Amino acid sequence: MQLSEQEIIRREKLTKLRELGIDPYPAALYPVDATSKGIKSDYEEGKKVVISGRLMSRRIQGKASFAELQDSEGRIQVYFNRDEICTGEDKSLYNDVYKKLLDIGDIIGIEGELFTTQVGEKTVMVKNFSLLSKSLRPLPLPKKDSEGNVFDEFNDPEMRYRQRYVDLVVNPKVKETFIKRTKITNSIREFYNAAGYLEVETPILQPIPGGAAARPFLTHHNALNIPLYLRIANELYLKRLIVGGFDGVYEFSKDFRNEGMDRTHNPEFTVMELYVAYKDYNWMMDTTEKLLEKIALDANGTSKITVGENEIEFKAPYARVPILEAIKIHTGKDVAGMGEVELRETAKKLGLEVDDTMGVGKLIDEIFGEKCEHHYIQPTFITDYPKEMSPLTKEHRDNPALTERFELMVNGKELANAYSELNDPIDQRERFEEQLKLSEKGDDEAMFIDQDFLRALEYGMPPTSGIGIGIDRLVMLMTNNSSIQEVLFFPQMRPEKKAVELTDEEKAIVDLLKPTGEMDLGELKTKAGLSGKKWDKSMKGLAKHGLTSVVVDGDSKTVQLKQ
Repeated sequence: MQLSEQEIIRREKLTKLRELGIDPYPAALYPVDATSKGIKSDYEEGKKVVISGRLMSRRIQGKASFAELQDSEGRIQVYFNRDEICTGEDKSLYNDVYKKLLDIGDIIGIEGELFTTQVGEKTVMVKNFSLLSKSLRPLPLPKKDSEGNVFDEFNDPEMRYRQRYVDLVVNPKVKETFIKRTKITNSIREFYNAAGYLEVETPILQPIPGGAAARPFLTHHNALNIPLYLRIANELYLKRLIVGGFDGVYEFSKDFRNEGMDRTHNPEFTVMELYVAYKDYNWMMDTTEKLLEKIALDANGTSKITVGENEIEFKAPYARVPILEAIKIHTGKDVAGMGEVELRETAKKLGLEVDDTMGVGKLIDEIFGEKCEHHYIQPTFITDYPKEMSPLTKEHRDNPALTERFELMVNGKELANAYSELNDPIDQRERFEEQLKLSEKGDDEAMFIDQDFLRALEYGMPPTSGIGIGIDRLVMLMTNNSSIQEVLFFPQMRPEKKAVELTDEEKAIVDLLKPTGEMDLGELKTKAGLSGKKWDKSMKGLAKHGLTSVVVDGDSKTVQLKQ
């Protein structure tokens, strides 16, 4: 492992601490009884406190020093005075340990008394301190110049998502997002628990990936010697519980879909699904309005939130628009009653890319998604989907070609999906068989036939309404984040590139290229001052590592730095 100069110095300090008999990673409980936020909100001059946290800054002035300590709730100023800490002749705890062997980022515990500085800052006078964890890597802390300009911020998304632990330490707003995420899930639980619904757990490893149209992840169980799938939805298991006699069940479900990644999709995501017996999709729309208004108030203190340039009002009621009407409004095409061939031609005329594997349901979904969805900024229920789009949904009571289904659109994206659930086992079997035909045509997102679920329905499931709400997208809305990666602690990332170890000659060439990113080949060779053999070897090495390329333009040859 190649260490930086600072990392080497910190390891040397680690050795010196141990030589002084100080354990840099003690095991014993540290009796914390205060936090930075609690001290400030309930301040009492002269009060004795025990706090702990990360040393984030310090200004050493001889025998005294002001520093900042960061704990889970914020930062507070602490004051180190040599004579307060070292009351006897031995001043090494301050002179050696604090001044020379501690670093920014170290986690320390402090016993002290509260006082207010001359400028009115609530501060902890340190009476004693203990090292609780030595930091061996320097934190990427931002710096400010005399004019208040900020430099060296830790804001590269690639680094932030890979090293979320650092992101949380140095970017306080990131932590606020995840605290708000917990407030949102707690708000949902409070709402459903107050209604008497039961939170449950269902299998993640499933013999059949049911409950949604999506491409699953496949794994293998060695002991049983069978294939298993990571769940794409928990719907069919929750409905089994309704068959079993529960009137209302919900689950915060980790689901997995082996599909593309972008700013609104991660292969692992969280959905809350609720199923309530003796209800229909009209009741679910009313209930969802009340729930989302409560969530907005609990998370932000208002039913109005700002998302990008849009102000969104979550106060009920929300508009309700049938999907075929929405397509007619935004495309001028009346697709009601169209067959697969006519729909495919209509989609092509609208400039959409379609293929022969796409049935009626997928074609309508594609038209709505590309031509209509983005228009619905304020919360809007898109209702009454064609039967081909909704294999788990009850047939519409007024039109057998449609189903009692809605999707909730907010800020141009789907937030929730809900049905009057199909409970006719014969109809359900026929719908599954239609999905099997799509699968045979090459649709790798078509649903499997779940024979056990059909068996459950044959025992009888009461009229039921169900909904799935995408928690990640909901948090994005409530925290004004446009990327799903910002609301997941650890989003899925491409494999991290291994650090490339360069020779001294290769490093010298890279350093010459860094200021401009490119240089004439002859000029670069002259400035590098290498022998012909070393030059050739270094240039081949850099090309092999993918760091440089040579661009030929007539008689001109330019070396470009790729990263």
